[in-house]
Amino acid sequence: MKQIAMLINARDTLSHIRPEIYGHFAEHLGRCIYGGIFVGEDSPVPNVNGIRSDVAEALRHIRVPAVRWPGGCFAEEYHWRDGVGPREQRKKVVNVNWGGVVEDNSFGTHEYMELCRQIGSKPYINANLGSGTVREMEEWVEYVTAAGTPMAELRAANGHPEPWQLPYLGIGNENWGCGGQMTPETYAAEYRKYASFCRDHQGNRLHRIACGPSSADYHWMEVLMRSLTGTGGGCGLACGIDLHYYTMPIWPEMDSATDFDDKLHYATMDSAFFTDELLTRHTEIMNRFDPENKIGLVVGEWGCWHQVEPGTNPGFLYQQNAMRDALVAAIELNIFNRHSGRVRMANLAQTVNVLQSLLLTEGDKMVKTPTYHVFDLYKEHQDGTLVYCYTDGDKAADGYKAPMISSSCSVKNSVMTLTLANCSLTEAAQIDCDVCHFPADTVRARILTADTHAFNDFGHPDDVVIQPWKAEWQDGRLSVVLPSCSVMEITLRKA
Repeated sequence: MKQIAMLINARDTLSHIRPEIYGHFAEHLGRCIYGGIFVGEDSPVPNVNGIRSDVAEALRHIRVPAVRWPGGCFAEEYHWRDGVGPREQRKKVVNVNWGGVVEDNSFGTHEYMELCRQIGSKPYINANLGSGTVREMEEWVEYVTAAGTPMAELRAANGHPEPWQLPYLGIGNENWGCGGQMTPETYAAEYRKYASFCRDHQGNRLHRIACGPSSADYHWMEVLMRSLTGTGGGCGLACGIDLHYYTMPIWPEMDSATDFDDKLHYATMDSAFFTDELLTRHTEIMNRFDPENKIGLVVGEWGCWHQVEPGTNPGFLYQQNAMRDALVAAIELNIFNRHSGRVRMANLAQTVNVLQSLLLTEGDKMVKTPTYHVFDLYKEHQDGTLVYCYTDGDKAADGYKAPMISSSCSVKNSVMTLTLANCSLTEAAQIDCDVCHFPADTVRARILTADTHAFNDFGHPDDVVIQPWKAEWQDGRLSVVLPSCSVMEITLRKA
């Protein structure tokens, strides 16, 4: 067992952890929307206004703060008028990006806003810059947020007289790739034009989010920041820049989600920890152009990308979700917390049945993945204040960069939340932590631990679940054993 020393200083406050860092992503891709989130009012699957009741309840439990929709690459083919009005009259199209299946547009703007209402989430619409028009985007914003205008009258005729609040608007998606194969200079000019016509209506304040770089494309970030800074009061034309990074340790190949060796486990941990370097370097660029920190960094797509499950449509990106993926989620969320001075939002790809999903559905059955349970363990960080947390220790394994232990710590309402992940496959850790300036009275610990290959499926939905754990607290010193391949939440509470 490795001895790991930690130090937490509750007086050394660093940044606010916005709830939106724990956001999610729902694209018209595979079975994420249809059968995953939306089944329609006439379905035998229990639902409220077509939204699956079991999925809505599960998402409420982990306090999903924001859901990015309708894509992804699908967003750059999506025309919002196809998804409003009577469902039987909506235009059917082919989803050319994902599987070539027919999209009947039965889930559109009204259904998405109903999802957000049911789960208590803020809307984050990603609008079509690549194949759309300025007028189309402008009118969508008007349709959602305005009153007393032609688009507001159309919304009322479609059953919703009152305007919605739309805090987040993404203007384009992956415009360096599926969104138009643009250069950063071309995109920056297009963004400025589109953003200028997306106006605030009736007290709604749009936080406009620009398409950021793919992974380590630091040139894209440099060009975009140079173009978008100094463009007006507040955060100007852009309040956020959307970075995408997937954990793909053997790119361009794909590995199995459940059948992998120890080397691939540790390579995956290295790929997850690379996020820290990525955010550090992009933040350094943003700091040069925006020292007042007006423009936030949004990690709009992140998570593990594996091979699809055998026998499934390769365009549906349906993959299993093992304990290895849970460790990746824990590592990345700790990193987002630690970079919360600049990181304002992150959106796991994706919510249901696609990539590193929270939930899997099949008919009327639903399974919570190990990744879902990590978000349950970490939810108390939302709206907390990041505090200084130093963790000593070795690498997870010889020949790899990833440290054995990942951690972050926050304080909110007289409660300290410490989250830990042990990436080692063989070594437990004896954690001995000095906690300064936080005289707690009680301690509670919860753990998620299993073999790295373990997962939940419809026959065994509870193989990987959260369990209570023992932690000791005395005279400002916290002691706990963190098993190998585990994620833990520890809460210290003042009376």
